[in-house]
Amino acid sequence: MRILHTSDWHLGRSLHRESLIKAQRAFLEALADLVRTKNIEVVAVAGDVFDRAIPPLDAIDLFTWVLEELAGLGVPLIMISGNHDSPRRLGVNARLIERAGIHLRTDPSDCARPAVVEDEHGPVAFYGLPYFEPALVHVSLGAEAASHQAVLTAAMDRVRADLAARPGTRSVVLAHAFVTDAKTSDSERDISAGGVPSVPAAVFTGADYVALGHLHRCQTISDRIRYSGSPIAYSFSEAPYDKAMWLVDLGADGGVTAEKIPCPVTRPLHHITGNLKDLLKDPDHTRFEQCWLHVSLTDPDRPYMAMEQLRQRFPHILKLTFTAEEQPADDTTFRSRVEGRTDHEIAVDFLSYVTHSHATDTEQQLLLQGLEEVRTAAAEREAS
Repeated sequence: MRILHTSDWHLGRSLHRESLIKAQRAFLEALADLVRTKNIEVVAVAGDVFDRAIPPLDAIDLFTWVLEELAGLGVPLIMISGNHDSPRRLGVNARLIERAGIHLRTDPSDCARPAVVEDEHGPVAFYGLPYFEPALVHVSLGAEAASHQAVLTAAMDRVRADLAARPGTRSVVLAHAFVTDAKTSDSERDISAGGVPSVPAAVFTGADYVALGHLHRCQTISDRIRYSGSPIAYSFSEAPYDKAMWLVDLGADGGVTAEKIPCPVTRPLHHITGNLKDLLKDPDHTRFEQCWLHVSLTDPDRPYMAMEQLRQRFPHILKLTFTAEEQPADDTTFRSRVEGRTDHEIAVDFLSYVTHSHATDTEQQLLLQGLEEVRTAAAEREAS
């Protein structure tokens, strides 16, 4: 069976206030063309279909268009909700539209109800594990604790039990999660629960292929476990990495081969560095004139109206930062102090700073509890 694995569309997202809806339409048009020309039998979308719980109308229109397009082609679509989606809104009329071959899995109770698709070698069961907010679902799933590992383990136990009752059936699991040792980007929302955001790959033991979403880099965890990443770069940290989908062939014996299919690039992202005079005159920078740009100026003093001058040559500049050519050895900017750190680590450091003492274990636990309650309350609002 030939499967197209994609995820993290984030329909409705912008990049530094620049609308990306045209780039997202170009991607979905390319996806539909692939389905037409590559004999694809199933499209699997591993969450974060929309960028927020209540998406803008142009994003909903684009979503409706691609559903109609794939339904018209007669190709089943398996889709789960991610941590950016509202499960209830995305799952509206899910049972009804299954008749058109669109299988939405947004409810934790549906994790062991597969969409079964037949090919010449027999059935393939597609299981959808949407993003599980541990504090909200651990009781209903019978998990041992309110952690990502516990709830995903409980969900996979249900999947494995269902699969055991289907002898000879191959399996694909769609999941929205952060697998340990996978590579992150700046554009992903933190999903730490109990201070731990990731789960080991062993959680997914038993599946022939695991189509992951959440992280925005296209990457291989193992021969059977992959992230497709986002189809568009949603931060400048993603500029160096190719955007792609996985074309997965699932053999009669459950063996997997996969080919990386590049996504279309409507306007590339780049980060360039230099002093203002050189950037405005250097012919080597001509290739960046139609790109979305993050420009870092190295002038020792901030030039007058730097952004306005740069836009004369680079009309699509989105971000401007000022970096002295020689940074002090003890760089203590706010950005440097918080970069790559969790909300909990930042809060603990702030408490230590204002109290002039190291945060105690009790204080650290209270901060963690407070952050968990805030995030859980936000997830409840988005789920309602």
